[in-house]
Amino acid sequence: MISIALIGAWLAVKLFFRVRLSLAKHPTLAGHSRWSRRLAGIAPFFSHDASSFFSCDGADDGVVERRKRGFSRLVASSYSLSSATLNASEEIEKQVSDALFTRRYRVPFMFTDLVPEALTRTSLVVDTDRVRIKDLDGNWRYDLWGSYGVNVFGYDFYQRCMREGRELNSGASVVLGPYHPSLLDNARRLAEISGLDETSFHMSGTEAVMQAVRLACYHTGRSKVVRFCGAYHGWWDGVQPGIGNQRTNQDVLTLSEGSPRTLQVLEDRKDIACVLVNPMQLMHLNKDAPSDQTLIVGQRVNKPQPDAYRNWLHQLQAVCARRGIVFILDEVFTGFRLARGGAKEYFGVRPDLITYGKTLGGGLPVGVVCGTSELMRRFKPDRPADVCLARGTFNSHPEVMGAMNSFLRRIDSSDCSSIYADSHATWDRRVVQLNKALVATDLPLRVVNFQSVLTVNYLNVGCHNWLLQFYLRAEGLELGWVGTGRFIMSLGYTEDDWSEVCARFLCASKAMAADGFWDAPKDLSKRKIQMDLAKRALLSKLRPPQVKPALTPCNVVETEIRTQESALIHRT
Repeated sequence: MISIALIGAWLAVKLFFRVRLSLAKHPTLAGHSRWSRRLAGIAPFFSHDASSFFSCDGADDGVVERRKRGFSRLVASSYSLSSATLNASEEIEKQVSDALFTRRYRVPFMFTDLVPEALTRTSLVVDTDRVRIKDLDGNWRYDLWGSYGVNVFGYDFYQRCMREGRELNSGASVVLGPYHPSLLDNARRLAEISGLDETSFHMSGTEAVMQAVRLACYHTGRSKVVRFCGAYHGWWDGVQPGIGNQRTNQDVLTLSEGSPRTLQVLEDRKDIACVLVNPMQLMHLNKDAPSDQTLIVGQRVNKPQPDAYRNWLHQLQAVCARRGIVFILDEVFTGFRLARGGAKEYFGVRPDLITYGKTLGGGLPVGVVCGTSELMRRFKPDRPADVCLARGTFNSHPEVMGAMNSFLRRIDSSDCSSIYADSHATWDRRVVQLNKALVATDLPLRVVNFQSVLTVNYLNVGCHNWLLQFYLRAEGLELGWVGTGRFIMSLGYTEDDWSEVCARFLCASKAMAADGFWDAPKDLSKRKIQMDLAKRALLSKLRPPQVKPALTPCNVVETEIRTQESALIHRT
């Protein structure tokens, strides 16, 4: 009887902690990696046909006709302005899998078969000018995607860093293995910036995160890694356990960020090696990074709350310190953008390990881990065979070290210091300015930001909000494949640059409004759209869909194109 009672008590305790862990997960699918992956594996493909493409929200015939004409003008503009780029992009997609993937996922999947390649094909860049880029056809556009976060200070800044880096080590630019002397100065500067003791160099931000997690597990002797719902830490499957990773991951816990239940789990468990934090999550707490491909019901409502996030990070840091959990701050995106000292400085936290990447390389690929001497040590003095390996052929590449050295010196200049001093106030003011213009013109859009990273929120439920990215591009604004989900602006934008971007943003939004894409029926609701999508998914299971031909200018409104094409060609 005693043994049965002990077993029962043990099971009760196990059940209690298992329930507590479950409650610490975010209630959405994004918080349940296994379920999201399972459902992704069975979710069927279905597609709108030509008749429902413009009327899927129940719009009347007059609005549908306006949409068709507007869409045809948009496609015609792309064909007219970017023929060489489109042709080259077509050839690239035959050879480069990434290009085909990103084209496929620029828009919600039920529209992909009917959106012409002219809108979704890869951009090709041949020249840059501070905050603008030029494509293969000679079109200059303002860059709103910042090379995935690399371009913090403008392209000219990084070109100078790369030139100076080559001059610094021109005689040893291809020597691998031995260190270039500039590495020592880089390590010293990074120690001062990070407030940590030592540095290791890697080839990408993903690799830096891999090494940080490995070091944390090695020194704590624990197996579990905590990441937060929606956070991205590179494509490594060790920290990306959900959709996109086919390997079952037993050692990663995905918990709800900002939740006291998460703090309780960290207090209770003894097997957690580290907690990974990506500060950009404050833009969309416990959600995946926004992209236009996910605008299935049209709305996006993100609301950054930096003060609340700062309080959360300090609570998290305190729990980690008490429980011997390694606190890893992933600054691959935020490092050197939010401040000279990145998110660490901005939020006033003291991480045990920091990972950097992207912009720190002065324009060249790089990953960096900074940490305390204890955590950065890759061996145990009393156990000579127990080591923590991390090697890479191009780690500490001389040209990368040279460009990094130029970057680290330049950010200490008076010019960069003044940019950092005013950056948050400057971008807050600029976004307020743009939103006032959107309100004045009665457009159902608002822009939110955290410093120089912006997201477009859509006030109305609708089926076509994802089209805005292509209207913006037609007005000379270059977006990444995530569309209006994230604008990664350079701190090098002047007031004149920003005024031009605002003018083009408003022009594109007005054109989309005039073309009827925000004229949905008044009774349209999120639930209605979801029910329609569920019905189409069920029908597709019963009757697999045929792949539809793309909507091209010729089979939409050919006459309209001929009359409008000449007026559009001047937009370069």
